[in-house]
Amino acid sequence: MQGPMLERRDLIRGLTALGALTMLPPAAFARKSPADWSPVRNYIDGLISPEKIPGLLGTIGVGNAEPTYIAAGTIAKDSRTPVGPDTLWRVYSMTKPISGMAAMMLIEQGKLKLDQNIADFIPGFANPKVLVDPAKDLTSRPAQGPITIRHLLTHTAGLGYTIVTKGPLLQEYVRLGINPTSVSRTKFPGYSDIPTAPSLAEFADRLATLPLLFDPGAQWRYSVGLDLLGRIIELASGKSFDGFLQERMFDPLGMKDTFWQVPQKDVGRFVTGYMATPAITLVIDPAATSIYLDKPAFPFGGSGLVMSARDYDRFLWMLQGHGAIGKVRVMAPATARLGMSNLLPAGVDTSGTILKGNGFGAGGGVATKSGPGDRGPGSFGWGGAAATIAWVDPAQGIRATGFAQYAPEETFGFPDGYTKAVYASL
Repeated sequence: MQGPMLERRDLIRGLTALGALTMLPPAAFARKSPADWSPVRNYIDGLISPEKIPGLLGTIGVGNAEPTYIAAGTIAKDSRTPVGPDTLWRVYSMTKPISGMAAMMLIEQGKLKLDQNIADFIPGFANPKVLVDPAKDLTSRPAQGPITIRHLLTHTAGLGYTIVTKGPLLQEYVRLGINPTSVSRTKFPGYSDIPTAPSLAEFADRLATLPLLFDPGAQWRYSVGLDLLGRIIELASGKSFDGFLQERMFDPLGMKDTFWQVPQKDVGRFVTGYMATPAITLVIDPAATSIYLDKPAFPFGGSGLVMSARDYDRFLWMLQGHGAIGKVRVMAPATARLGMSNLLPAGVDTSGTILKGNGFGAGGGVATKSGPGDRGPGSFGWGGAAATIAWVDPAQGIRATGFAQYAPEETFGFPDGYTKAVYASL
């Protein structure tokens, strides 16, 4: 019965985009792993530096096979514990595709619709307003349309984000605690404390009082959309957001090392977080006293998870299996394909953004073109702020993750270099 519950227009759109994969030669799906993935191993070994990047890890899965783990280094500069499949990493924005696919489960059930007004769940969003001049003041006008589930999934709702928003709206985000993330206990000069709203419900209600940056569906802008979606998942499912994910995704898929709060007993396999410049790497979140040992204000659907490489691979493996790993199915094939397809609203402006002309699905980017070393067309995935990356490439029959733990990622370029090394191996 799941088919009729998906919106027909988007089901056809998703199947058309991804259905062409069935026309590929069987070799594309029967690909064998390179014997040693030597370009990846050489790249990781060459980037390791005890004083700058103490530990790196990559996972690559081919077809329905168990992943290959390629690791080097240790969990911290002052540690002798090697990184491995069960090391715990801050995945930050790699949380977003997980939240997006949770929403897709409810779309499959008919409890959500892609183009449904979110005011059906949170009445405060019934009459959204748009800033007239975001750089000047908070003067606003009525929005030209409602915010929908699609807009939250694809960062096209007009919402802001404290990491990118500027001007008067940023000050309102700070004042109201619209800051769904935790990074460090360290206080950095020039950066003010931004307390987070005390609950997911309060976060959503406060956000509903603020104007938007642009009309819903008009532009792509990185946002708190996936965090707000967590509240809608609660209201649509009748369960807590984290409880829904645990019951519907984490437990069935055997994701035993996926945490919103790192248990004290697991600190010994948790990496230390760093801030990096080409000249020096500084500790910003030591594992032993990490802010992730505290219970967060609420589960941050856009950035809140700490996971092992083994667990993130299982999430990707499920997507690669179109909703299932072996006999364990958590969503219908059509739902998984739709979530990994380009869901951007028609006519949306993505110019000057990190999408670079590509698409966006349920919380992750969708490649619509490719170049040397890039992920192939139809691949789906996203990265995290601490130089992590993850994707599924259906055309090539592979899935891959790469883990470092420093920011900003551009300092050493690990996500891009790792991606190129994976495709060089093929």
